[in-house]
Amino acid sequence: MPLHPRLAEITARIAARSKDSRGRYLQRLEAAAQQEPQRKGLACTNQAHAWAAAPAGDKLMLREMRQPNIGIVSSYNDMLSAHQPLETYPALIKEAARQVGATAQFAGGTPAMCDGVTQGQPGMELSLFSRDVIAMSTAVALSHNVFDGVVCLGVCDKIIPGLLIGVLQFGHLPAVFIPAGPMTSGISNKDKAAVRQRFAEGKCGREELLASEEGSYHGPGTCTFYGTANSNQMLMEVMGLHLPGAAFVNPNTPLRDALTVAAAQRATAITALGKEFSPVGKVVDERAIVNGIVGLLATGGSTNHTIHLIAIARAAGIVIDWSDFDDLSQIVPLLAKVYPNGSADVNHFHAAGGMGYLIRELLDAGLLHEDVLTNAGPSLRAYANEPFLADGKAVWRAAPADSGDENVLRPATRPFSADGGLRLLAGNLGRSVIKISAVAPEHRLVEAPAIVFDDQDDVLEAFKRGELEKDFIAVLRFQGPRANGMPELHKLTPALGVLQDRGFKVALVTDGRMSGASGKVPSAIHMTPEVVSGGPLGKVRTGDILLLDAEAGVVEAKVDAAEWAAREVAVADLSRNGHGMGRELFASFRAAATGAEEGAISLGLSH
Repeated sequence: MPLHPRLAEITARIAARSKDSRGRYLQRLEAAAQQEPQRKGLACTNQAHAWAAAPAGDKLMLREMRQPNIGIVSSYNDMLSAHQPLETYPALIKEAARQVGATAQFAGGTPAMCDGVTQGQPGMELSLFSRDVIAMSTAVALSHNVFDGVVCLGVCDKIIPGLLIGVLQFGHLPAVFIPAGPMTSGISNKDKAAVRQRFAEGKCGREELLASEEGSYHGPGTCTFYGTANSNQMLMEVMGLHLPGAAFVNPNTPLRDALTVAAAQRATAITALGKEFSPVGKVVDERAIVNGIVGLLATGGSTNHTIHLIAIARAAGIVIDWSDFDDLSQIVPLLAKVYPNGSADVNHFHAAGGMGYLIRELLDAGLLHEDVLTNAGPSLRAYANEPFLADGKAVWRAAPADSGDENVLRPATRPFSADGGLRLLAGNLGRSVIKISAVAPEHRLVEAPAIVFDDQDDVLEAFKRGELEKDFIAVLRFQGPRANGMPELHKLTPALGVLQDRGFKVALVTDGRMSGASGKVPSAIHMTPEVVSGGPLGKVRTGDILLLDAEAGVVEAKVDAAEWAAREVAVADLSRNGHGMGRELFASFRAAATGAEEGAISLGLSH
């Protein structure tokens, strides 16, 4: 199928915009690439330090300098379910490397925090910038310059973007991403959401709520709803950074382990020492970034990637913005319905055909670039396959011809909707994004008086006092990256959902983030410029009439133009956000952060 002309046009626009910065990035990549092991250029004392603790057999291979040495960078910890399975991976990877005459060393660990644990808590104010810490940790791990390739072990919200931003600074090395997979299914997402709303209304107690949550988050692996963590795994696949079909295989299964072994051995095969050199800086090009956006839109993925994908692109010298997301959304159909966009979880999605089916449908519709370099070879078509076990090893076959459940996954000829699940909103309040794939059509336009808040707990207290039993748009300001680190505001979802169910027209407008699992309440998020940077959202006063029209792409204050121009932007009191829970250590991150549409980056990623 020929490439959709609009997709080709948008990709060309991105490439032209990025020509200079991408060119400088590639020049640095070529200068760093070597046909011999990186460690060969080190002094003898450097080399001796690098493998002093290695087993004798590995030490011999490292000394001979003929075979690749793979660095392992991992976000393992055993508190977080998504990362707990990674404990066993380094031993598997090292042995897999030895089987093909190579070596692997654990290069370093990165932190991994869970937004599910910190949601609504002070620690959430560190979450976004933990991405940049992870990127720096990855760079520290690889700075010893003794590796010919990298395997990255990670799953969740900021971890995958951070790992990828980090390895892109070593773009001359191949980088294979190895996931842990989702936990097995627990109670239904619909039942979980219902209990949360009953708790918000005071109709059930903590004991019932905790039992419900434990029934959902119950074992090793990623949370099974389609939030940022599972959107990460989709992205790594559609961008060619996984092995095909690796995203949603459950942990601690024979196939999961076989895929880990295969990924490690593939990493050894695509180094500069072999015949299929695939450096990560060339895998992640303009076409791969567009493929990532298309995958996000076609699956109704996490709004957090309207920030993370921009930061990832800039790490590779590529410049994208929300207009690119919005323009692609006009041509990309929604092919998946996974909670919060539907009732199914990612295990159901995987069983219905999963990533192989999705990628084939998009390729055949001309909506993905096929001619891209991937970790599986020089074509994305390899990712239209799915893995299975044969004699204990991972092998691949074509993905199913038909969806196993068209309530969850559909062909491109019969999509859930003709366009994608994200929109750009613009108006006199600034620019923002909205996820509409889970918002019913009748709720996509709200015109109502504003109620201004400076803290999410103030919204919840007003709800408990019964002050929000009416049509309104909550304006939650001072939640941007420079203000308080841009925490997710998912804590508000149950209360706002209750009000919507009671028949009120409600919406949220904020310079903060919602969860990657944001759902049925229309939310104009990531408003930029943020209020502490002079953003006009800070001009809104309680009682102003606001319009949020997701279909028309408009968010604005219906205030007389002269009065609007004369208003001052509110000044933030950030005294509560600078201390405690380690927030002191992140002051420099907040001060340096770019705006949300520039990726909320606190690192020096100018190319």
